[in-house]
Formats: sequence, structure tokens, C-alpha cells
Amino acid sequence: MVCLLRRVSRSLVVVILVGACVGVSPAAIPPSAPAPPSAPAPASAPAPPSAPARSPTATGTAAPTQPPADGASGRTSAAPATGRPGAAASVSPSPAPTTGPASTDAALAAPSKRLVRALQAELDEVREGLAIPGISATIVFPDGTTWTGVSGLADVAARRPVTPDTPFAIASISKTFVAALVLQLSAEGRLPLEQPVARLLPELDLDPAITVRMLLDHTSGIHDFFNHPGIDAALKQRPSRRWTAEQALAYVQAPYFQPGKGWQYSNTNYLLLGLVAERVTGRPVGAELRDRFLDPLVLTSAYDQLAEKPRPAVAHGYRLSGPDDRPQLTDLADGTGIAPYRAVVTAAGGAGSLAASSRDVALWARALYGGQAIDRQSLSLMLSRAERVSGLHARIPYGLGVQITAIDGRRSFGHSGRFAGGRSVCGGCLTGRSRSRSSPTRTGTTPARGPRGCSGSRSRNPADAPAGGRSDGACPGGREVDTTLQPSGWEAAHARGALEPTVDA
Repeated sequence: MVCLLRRVSRSLVVVILVGACVGVSPAAIPPSAPAPPSAPAPASAPAPPSAPARSPTATGTAAPTQPPADGASGRTSAAPATGRPGAAASVSPSPAPTTGPASTDAALAAPSKRLVRALQAELDEVREGLAIPGISATIVFPDGTTWTGVSGLADVAARRPVTPDTPFAIASISKTFVAALVLQLSAEGRLPLEQPVARLLPELDLDPAITVRMLLDHTSGIHDFFNHPGIDAALKQRPSRRWTAEQALAYVQAPYFQPGKGWQYSNTNYLLLGLVAERVTGRPVGAELRDRFLDPLVLTSAYDQLAEKPRPAVAHGYRLSGPDDRPQLTDLADGTGIAPYRAVVTAAGGAGSLAASSRDVALWARALYGGQAIDRQSLSLMLSRAERVSGLHARIPYGLGVQITAIDGRRSFGHSGRFAGGRSVCGGCLTGRSRSRSSPTRTGTTPARGPRGCSGSRSRNPADAPAGGRSDGACPGGREVDTTLQPSGWEAAHARGALEPTVDA
């Protein structure tokens, strides 16, 4: 994945969704955290089929000379950045304004046919090399043209391939939607960011010093319920169970620090933000997201798994285990149609409830960081907050629901996400020709060579490697993708557990 990001590091938006949990054993992993000890798969999971790592039927093909329309027999699609492949431009988001955080570069043209073929070949190689069941990636280029590449299977048992419209559980990328909703409510005068959360949710007995803004930027100090040592077993015990917010909050332990005195990524913050938004609007978060963002931006594959009916096209999540040359897959689907399974998604709530195709996530990032989804003042608040958080020793610059980092020296905005059985990363709106002053994340690695087109690194510290024996970004042969050269950021932070030091998400 790092290889793909390097190849298109001057693009406007890059989104990669992976339908497997590579080398991570637990059946339940919350959004955005580092790996808990290995645990057996849920009892209800079917017998693990062999991974389609090198099966020709599961491998995407290189782009044809004339890429087919999305949904055709080809695996690669290129089209203008509309809300839906082939949709009329009049209903799609317009190009990002040059005065916003994303400025386009006239010298960067639409992708050539040669680049499209190379991108698809790179995607296929990454999927095969990591034994990933299915993967989808979308790039929005500065002129508004998009490329979507897919490879592998969304449902291994049914031999159902990933298509450009296949939704994946996007886990913590959902936080970008919830943050945008909260900022819109604030701009409407309905939810002041300095409002004490305890006044909005008095039944929860929260510290009265905790404000809405602190939930948004993870400075509340509230413990992450997904970090509780007992929650993994509880989620696995009944994968199809529907959890309530109260049941999830029962796993919250002592605070990390006093409100506003530090930074610690916590899924509890966004679970609470979902409850706050529902209390203010009187409607489910999913209904607000549908009316405010998903429908107006024509994000037709995107939906809230808590508030809307399951969609049969959603990609399954898989746990990958066994030796590199004979990987085995465990399908985490529980029969409810919620991916990866209902217990973990309903427990996450506002911290990770959405599913979407890579194309729709890319279009969302383009609209959000381009200033179309929220007003300019709200966008400025979202991005500028990272400066204050950096002074609180945050492991990665974090604004109001946005991770800010450098890819190839260019400032970028986005988020990453992790659930059992899947990985997602969204890097939005890199800034023209300008170079970021932020320095790359240091991970304590020494260079080594991976497969063709991919630099690797070996960890000096065995504790850096997630449970299960292989890193999320592992190249074949046990080498890890280099996260010290470029890019640094979400992939580096997640591969090394920088977002949360105790639980892999």
C-alpha cells in the first residue's frame, strides 16, 4: 500500500480499503488501535477456506486500453470524479476550490493509460503478496479524474468478486463523517463546541470539564472501552448480538488524564459524540448523515450499518492465519449482513459504523477537505486544532476528526480505520506543489528490500510487530513495508500502533 501511495503522492485523494486482517488473530478488533493477544475465531465462523492469494480468478487484471465502465468485466475503472460512476456531472461534487486546503496543480494531468496499467498491476501484486482476499483502491487526480482499481473477492465462499461499487466496513474513517456532522450542528448554533458534554448526557455522570471539542480531538482523557482486556471475549462470545451504548460504556475504565491535559486516541469519544448528535437532533446519526452528506454528495454505496438495512454486496471481513505459503482464511460474517459482524459494529457506534466503496470514500474526502461538505470556518477549525494537539504530545497530528500527516513531503488530511477483518486508509487533498514542514514519523527501522516496487524495513524492536506474526504492511518473506522514508502517517501510525498503544484496531 505504501508503494501505491508513493506512486501517486501528488494526487488529490487516495483511498485504499482492504478486506482482510493480515496477521492479526483476534476475532474482534475495534476501529483504530494496536493488536491484542491472539484469540480463537468466533464459534459461529465457518471452516476457514484456503486463501485466494495466488488464484487467477481472484486476481485483478491490468487496465485495458479503454477502461470499461464500473461494473463491467474489467477490474479497473477511470472516470470523472462524479458522485457515482457514469453519473451526470451536475449532481456530483464540483472541483475543490483553490482557496481551500487543497490546491490543484495544473502540471499534473489525468492518469495516462500506462499509469493506470501500472497502478492495477501494483494493486494485484500487493493483494497477492499479502494473501489479501479482496482490495479496492481509488485515486482522485488533480483534474478531477478518478481511478478505481479492484482485485480479489468480496466473498470467498461465494466467489463474489470485488467491484468498484463494493462497500467495505470503513471503521474509524466513520469518525470523519461524525466530526463533520458535529461541526455542522455547531455552525447552526445548535451545539457549541465548548459545551460540557455532561449537560447533554447527564445520565452518564461524565466529568463536567469535558467539552464537545475535547471529544472531537481526543483530549478528553476518557478511557477507550475497546482497550478493556475483557471486551474482546465478550464480543466474540455472541458475534450477532446487538450491543447498546450503555453496554459498551460499561467497559470504560479510569481516565488517562484530566480533561484537556493530554492526548489519547479513544473510540469512546466518538461513541459519545454519536449520542450527543442524536440528543441534539432527535434523530439517529445515520439519518442525519444520509440527509446532510450521503445523498447530497451522491455517495450511493455509503451507508450507516446501524441505522440502515444491510446490503448484500458488502465485503466480508476475514482473519488471515497460518504460514505465508499456505495462508488460511476465517470468514467473520455472522449472517446478519453487518460487516465484519454485528457485535463489534454496534459496540463501536459513532466511532466506526459506516460502510462505503473506496470511490465514495475518496469523493467524500474531496468534498470534506475541499470545503464543500462543511463551511470554511468549520473546516478551518477541523484542521487548525492539530497544532494545539501537537503540543500535548500526540503521536500523530490530529485535528477535529482528522489525521494530518505528510506523504512524500506533502501535507495531507485523512483518517485510517481498522476492524477485525479489514483495513482502510484515506489520504485527502494533498497541497499542490508545496512541501510540508512536518518531519516523517520515526519507527525505529533499518532499510531492507521487499518485492519489486516496494521498499521494506526490518523492525529493531520485536514489540513493534502486531500479534499473529506479520505486520499489516508486511511484504512477502516477512519484511515490513518501510514507513520511515515516505509516506509517514496513517499507515505508519497504525502499523506501529502509534494511535493506541495497547489494542490493535
